[in-house]
Amino acid sequence: MVSLGMVLTPGPNMVYLISRSIAQGRRSGLISLAGVFLGFSAYLAATCLGLTAVFAYVPALYTALKLAGAAYLLWLAWNAVRPGGGSVFEPRELPAERPGKLFSMGLLTCLLNPKIAILYLSLLPQFVDPSMGHVLLQSLALGSVQIVVGTLVNGLIVISAAGLAAFLLRRPAWLRVQRYVTGTMLGGFALTMAADRSRAVVAG
Repeated sequence: MVSLGMVLTPGPNMVYLISRSIAQGRRSGLISLAGVFLGFSAYLAATCLGLTAVFAYVPALYTALKLAGAAYLLWLAWNAVRPGGGSVFEPRELPAERPGKLFSMGLLTCLLNPKIAILYLSLLPQFVDPSMGHVLLQSLALGSVQIVVGTLVNGLIVISAAGLAAFLLRRPAWLRVQRYVTGTMLGGFALTMAADRSRAVVAG
């Protein structure tokens, strides 16, 4: 549920994929999504191969990351609900790009996405239970679920982006509802993250 909620709350990945799909078509959106998929996989590999060990041995750094992540999610929430705020489904002008550029832009957008960094480096380890053993396998399983959910949901969004954008733009009230639901979900995640007192665990 957490993975699905994070995917459904707009961030840089969703904004880029929707904008690219509306501006250049579904095929371009799916090529961009392949780059995002590789970015997800890179974060999972880094997490499982020991990056979280830094946070396990330096708890203050882990706490700082969670608080920074919570602040970032609150900023996204405010941008969603503030007066005059925009929606990810409002069309944006983008120049047409070749497949290789689309893939690399999708990858770079994912790697530089603070929400994804928060998910893998701060949120995901909270669901790993060292008492159950096989911390590495738990991390891989949880991360793999997130990647599958994220890829499927984003794929559906890419395929339906143009239709959804047209539907919502014809119905301003629904567009406002989408913004407020998004802001509420982001705010909820932010408060949960800020209140969490768990420590990072080392995959091994």
